[in-house]
Amino acid sequence: MHIDWGALAGVFGVSLGITVVVVVMFSLGLAAWARTGHGEPAPGMPRGRHRKVATATAVLCFAACLAVAAYGIDLIVPG
Repeated sequence: MHIDWGALAGVFGVSLGITVVVVVMFSLGLAAWARTGHGEPAPGMPRGRHRKVATATAVLCFAACLAVAAYGIDLIVPG
C-alpha cells in the first residue's frame, strides 16, 4: 500500500484553512449581530444605518458559513 504524503498534506492544509475561515466568519457574524442589539438591548449602540450595515454583515457571514457547510455535506453525501 502506497500513501501519497503530498496529497495527504494538501488535504490537511486545505481542510485546516477552511476550518479557520469558517470559525473566523462565524465569529465576525456573532460580533456584528451583537452590535445590532439583537438578543439583549444595547443602550449605547447607535441606531440607523450602522445598525443596518451590522445586520447585513452578520447575515452575510452566517450565510457564508452555511454555504461552506452545505457544500461539505454535498461532497460527502452521494447522489
